[in-house]
This record gives sequence, C-alpha cells and structure tokens, in this order.
Amino acid sequence: MAKSKIEIAHLTKSFVNERTGRVVTALDDFSLDVRDGEFLCVVGPSGCGKTTLLQILAGLEPASSGTMMLDGRPILGAGADRGVVFQGYALFPWRTVVENIAFGLEVKGLPRAQRLDAAMRYAQMVGLKGFEQSYPNELSGGMKQRVGIARALANEPEVLLMDEPFGALDAQTREIMQRDLLDLQRTARRTVVFITHGVQEAVFLADRIVVMTARPGRIKAVIDVDLPHPRDVTMPEFGQLMRPVYAALREEVSRAMEENSMGGNAP
Repeated sequence: MAKSKIEIAHLTKSFVNERTGRVVTALDDFSLDVRDGEFLCVVGPSGCGKTTLLQILAGLEPASSGTMMLDGRPILGAGADRGVVFQGYALFPWRTVVENIAFGLEVKGLPRAQRLDAAMRYAQMVGLKGFEQSYPNELSGGMKQRVGIARALANEPEVLLMDEPFGALDAQTREIMQRDLLDLQRTARRTVVFITHGVQEAVFLADRIVVMTARPGRIKAVIDVDLPHPRDVTMPEFGQLMRPVYAALREEVSRAMEENSMGGNAP
C-alpha cells in the first residue's frame, strides 16, 4: 500500500452566519488519509462541506480544529506544494494563454524567459499547442479549463486540488477532459483530490471514492474502485461499482432534503 501523502485528523469547521447569528458546522470530526499518487474523488449532497474541505486543504480557509499534514508537515496556509483548480476558470482576460499559465511562476520570481518557456511546455502538455498566444475570450470552455489545469501544474505541486473543474462543460468535452486529466496525472505522478457531484465521473476517475454525509460533513463511506484504466462506462463492472456509491449518496441527499424542509439544517 502506498504511503500517506495527506493526513487529515479530526478536522472540524464551524462559522457564524452573520445574518442570523447561528453557528453552522460545515465539517465535523473528519479524518482521512490520502495516499501518495492516488486519485481520490469526494462526493456528497449539496452543502455537505466538500468545497470547504478543499479550501482548507488549499490553505485558503482555516480549520476550527483538527490537524492536516502533507508529507508529515502541518498545512498551515497556502503553498506551492498544492495546486488548485476551481470550476470557474479564473483566468486574467488581459493575459494570453502562456501568460496565464506562467502567473504562478511570475509570483515565484522566475525570470521571464524561464517562466514563459515552462508555460509553453505545459500549454502543449494539456493540448493547447497553437493557442499559446490566444486570449481567454478566444477560447472554448474546455480550453479555458485546460489553461487552469496547466497553470496549476506549472508550479509543479505535489498535490492537485480540483473543485468540480468540469461541471460547466458539455458532456462530450467533459469526457475528453476526464481522459486527458488521467493521462496528465499518470505522466506528472501527482496526488489528486477531486470534488464532484457526478457518481459516474467519480467511478471513471477515482482510485477511491469518499462519500460524505449531509451537513455537518462526515465520512459516510470510502469505496475502492478496482477497475483498470482505460475504463468504459458501459462495462457491467462499472455499473456494479456505481450502485454502492449511489446508495450511500441517495441516503444523505434524502436526509439533507428532509432536514432542510424542517428548517433544521438551515444556516
């Protein structure tokens, strides 16, 4: 078994709703080890704390309590050892593809020639050869997301944190991006934590799937995906693996809807 890359122990996150004054617990006693080189997908009902978990791992949000370690070092804030890709493209409209990809390297203080050379290599790696000097408004949604992935990879992070990066894409583009991401992950040998609402997407991508409970977010189930790549969604084994994920998720979605209808889980 691969060693742990990330160790999360008893993580809790609460915040106060400024309008109502109520304390809302987004994550409660969340503990998980992410293996080195693993592709881990996290699914759960809306509002269960998936994005909060990713933001804490990225160092963009502080935890209320608990510990997080990366290679035995505490995660205390943002760092170049973690790259983040969000659903929104978050590109600078006045920068070209290579200039957007090179942004993190510019922040690091690398010389212009060195960072642009690296950005050109990553642009080609994600399939943007010929579009290096294009601006975001000249790109399709899938191409914009490729820029975001290349920008995260250009910093050579040890861990890639992805929050529903393909959620806004059409089905055909999403399938292409999923396959390309798997190729990149194997080539770059990165650990990936990937948030998704899609059970099929999780089974297609993941080595393991974490199903979260309705808020407060805890771990409902951890499911191993023992299917070789490339995976085919029409395989009987694929459908068999989707069933326990759907079953665990369906229970939590129903519970969240019940509690919301009674006002018991409202912020």
